Amino acid sequence: MPEEIKQHYRELVTKLNYYSHLYYTLDAPEISDYEYDMLMQELKAIEKQYPGEILPESPTQRIGDESLFNTFEKVEHTVQMGSLQDVFSEVELFDFGNRCKEVIPEAAFVVEPKIDGLSVSLEYRDGIFVRGSTRGNGFVGEDVTLNLKTIASIPAKLTEPIPFVEVRGEVYMPKAVFETLVAEQLQNEEEPFKNPRNAAAGGLRQKDPKVTAARKLDIFVFNLQQIEGREVTSHKESLDLLHQLGFQVIPSYKRFDNIADAVEEVRRIGEMRGQYSFDIDGAVIKIDDFSQRTRLGSTAKFPRWAVAFKYPPEEKETILREIQINVGRTGACTPTAVFDPIILAGTTVSRAVLHNQDFITERDIRIGDRILVRKAGEIIPEVLRSVAHAEGSVPYHIPEECPVCHSKTIRDEAVIRCVNPACPATLQRNLIHFASRPAMNIEGLGPAIVELLLQNHLIASPADLYTLKKEELAGLERMGELSAQNLLDSIERSKSNQLSRLVFGLGIRNIGERAAQLLCRHFTDVEKLFNASAEEIAEIDGFGDVMAQSVVGYFRKPETRTLIDRLREAGVNLRESVQQTGSALAGKTFVLTGTLPTLTRSEAKALIEQNGGKVASSVSKKTDYVLTGEAAGSKLTKARELGVAVISEDEFRSMIS
Repeated sequence: MPEEIKQHYRELVTKLNYYSHLYYTLDAPEISDYEYDMLMQELKAIEKQYPGEILPESPTQRIGDESLFNTFEKVEHTVQMGSLQDVFSEVELFDFGNRCKEVIPEAAFVVEPKIDGLSVSLEYRDGIFVRGSTRGNGFVGEDVTLNLKTIASIPAKLTEPIPFVEVRGEVYMPKAVFETLVAEQLQNEEEPFKNPRNAAAGGLRQKDPKVTAARKLDIFVFNLQQIEGREVTSHKESLDLLHQLGFQVIPSYKRFDNIADAVEEVRRIGEMRGQYSFDIDGAVIKIDDFSQRTRLGSTAKFPRWAVAFKYPPEEKETILREIQINVGRTGACTPTAVFDPIILAGTTVSRAVLHNQDFITERDIRIGDRILVRKAGEIIPEVLRSVAHAEGSVPYHIPEECPVCHSKTIRDEAVIRCVNPACPATLQRNLIHFASRPAMNIEGLGPAIVELLLQNHLIASPADLYTLKKEELAGLERMGELSAQNLLDSIERSKSNQLSRLVFGLGIRNIGERAAQLLCRHFTDVEKLFNASAEEIAEIDGFGDVMAQSVVGYFRKPETRTLIDRLREAGVNLRESVQQTGSALAGKTFVLTGTLPTLTRSEAKALIEQNGGKVASSVSKKTDYVLTGEAAGSKLTKARELGVAVISEDEFRSMIS
């Protein structure tokens, strides 16, 4: 490249990065989009002519013209990307502040919003962005540098050539971008993303950076992990410096000398969260001075110098347009509210279960009403109440006949139920449940294939699955010989499942996956279940009279005996083998909450039970330990209230090693 062109090229790179910083970071553009595009085209023309001399900080390297594929190599974090302790009340915030002040009376606090996104590390050498990685488990993440280069607000080159700096940021999808994306997905009849965080996480781990670029992700930097060549002594000082270096730092960060003012700022951020263009799920209070943080130290799980406050669920009003009745696998007719879409906790919501007729009557919910909706635990939408009735509205009553088979329904306690055993809705849902992963785990037998088999009258019972022939399946639409053989192989593998999987798959009312395991570990053969009394079953720890009666009632039905006999003839295993490899946890009751670093919940449960312990679903005074991971919820709060021991995965592994 001739020197004159090289000089002009460098000027273009500098200008475009400057204008990009003004537009994306400072929200203060100096030139029009058209002028920016013309400069970009000029830059691309030079790079096309001299591809071997492209600067790494060039804005074209954010997305690239060629499809580059990321291999997601592992990255070990020199500085751990840890998590903070969650608190849910202002009392806990004051307790945190007072504890810090007892040790360090002169301590000051910094308060900032907690962005609901995906945490990443950004590394710069001599001011140039060289590597970006995901948080992973806090110790090891994945290299997503190419994808992070598609985020315009991540500077390719800092304003100063600092020898080395590593920062931590939160990648997120702006609300407006998410709403547009969901609208496009619905229009294309695609499954929409559940919330902006999932959309951002999925976008960041795309193999092709062009796909990531299309997601229009953004980032806020909120922490200085490490730095060389500069002395930084406090958090606020570090954020001020990062802003000067060209980063888009966390907004609204403020420093306070006392905890009362800090808590007031947490309140203010909470009141403003609906006005932000991005999702927040809380606010963070941190000790400002780095040396004071060192004095306070950390526990095995969290630093003692910071806490994350989680806000209560949002509530919004909308219009109820329709009440749909869904028939479940037990015949239960469940009403579902269909209302004008609203955004709650970062998710577009338009439906919520109304549970039963009593729920509707108590709240006098009518079609056309203005209703109040929230997300219970920031996850499940629920209708709180009717705010105002529509003119001319009438009380709503669930129809007295099944919407699928039109049989007359009955009231079973609080539930309206279709009792027609041949109802297509209950049969289809029963078969889908039978084939599901926690039940018989028949791969390839999803809702569409079950519906196809029913339409062609190939099955009318779970036992019919084990008599299917390849030629019957291969002739069906969307099947073919290979698909047919794969399905038959999966059905064959399911024959060797434990009895507890089968019992859960049978869909006995009030008997979930855990109850099925307890039941079959006590009665290890299906014939023992046929002969068991309600009194014997109720003696199982974790069972009650209602559950016991459900089991006895199911196994006394003549059709149950017919079904089990057919399954036995087909070669399905009807016994439960229980293996215990140790007794380190004998007599101890555990409750699991949050996402563990390396174990799934099923794996953790298995380890507890193999070592003589048991797992409960809720925390009580009888609980010995709560095994907690990232994003732990109300169970952790309950454990602290009751004084139950809370342990990490590492502590748990020490107990059984």
